[in-house]
Amino acid sequence: MALSISYSFATLALISIVTLNPCIAFQYKKLNYSSSDYSDGLTWISGSATWYGAPTGAGPDDNGGGCGFKNVNLPPFNSLISCGNAAIFKGGKGCGSCYQVKCTGHPACSGQPSNIVVADECLYDICSDAEHHFDMSGTTFGSMAIPGQEDYLRHAGRMVILFARVPCNYQGMNVAFHVEEGSNPMYLALLVEHTNGDGDLALVEVLESTPGATWTPLRQSWGAIWRLDSNHPLQGPFSVRITTLTSGKTLVAENVIPADYVPNTVYESAVQFSPEL
Repeated sequence: MALSISYSFATLALISIVTLNPCIAFQYKKLNYSSSDYSDGLTWISGSATWYGAPTGAGPDDNGGGCGFKNVNLPPFNSLISCGNAAIFKGGKGCGSCYQVKCTGHPACSGQPSNIVVADECLYDICSDAEHHFDMSGTTFGSMAIPGQEDYLRHAGRMVILFARVPCNYQGMNVAFHVEEGSNPMYLALLVEHTNGDGDLALVEVLESTPGATWTPLRQSWGAIWRLDSNHPLQGPFSVRITTLTSGKTLVAENVIPADYVPNTVYESAVQFSPEL
C-alpha cells in the first residue's frame, strides 16, 4: 500500500509540474540518438520529445501558443500539435509545418507514426538536449502509444523519438486568413492558417484595391501572424499573396478580405496549395 501511494504521488507531481510550465521539459539521464532511417521512403531522424499541459489536452491552457493558432483542440488540429526548439520553430517561420513522429524505445510505443503540426515554441535550455526537440501536447505524446497504454507512455516523461517532415494536408479546406483583433484602417494583422504542402511561410504580401497599387510585404509580427503598419488608410478588398519557406511556392488569394472586414474573423480563400513538399 505504501508503495502504491508513493507511486501515485510521484505521478501526480509530474503531471502537475508539466501543467504549470508550458513548453518546458524535464532533465533525465542522457539519451542516445541513432542515425537516420529511410526504410519506408521517409527520412526518419532521431530527436527527443517531452510533453506538457493536460495528459489528454492540446498543450497550453488557451489552446494556442507561440504561433498564434486558435482552437488547436478542435479540427483540423485535434490537439495533435507540438512546440519545437529553435531548429524546428525557426523564429516562427516553422509554424504550421507538419511532421510524423513515432517511438520504439519504450514498451508502450506502438512504432506507428502520428501526424502533428508545429504550433508553439519550446523556449527553455532543456529543449536543447538534442538538435531537434519536440515538446508535445499530452494528446500528441500519447498518440505514439499502443492503444490503451497512453498514460503508461506519458509516464516516461522524456524519450528518444523518430520524426520525419511530411506535407500538410488539410483535406477539404482552403488557405484561410484570420484578421487579428486590433486591425484597423492603418494596421492590418493576419494569421495564415491551413496551408497545405510546406505549411510554413517566408513572405506574406497584401494588394489594396486602389489604382496602381502594388504588392506590399507584411512584417512577421510573431509566430504565424504577419502585420502591416500603414502610413495611409488601407483600402480593401484585399488580395493576399503568400510564399512558402521550404520550397518557395507562391499562391494568390484574390479579394479574400473584404473592405468591411471585421477583426477577429476568419476569411477562407478559394485557393490552396497541393499537399506535397
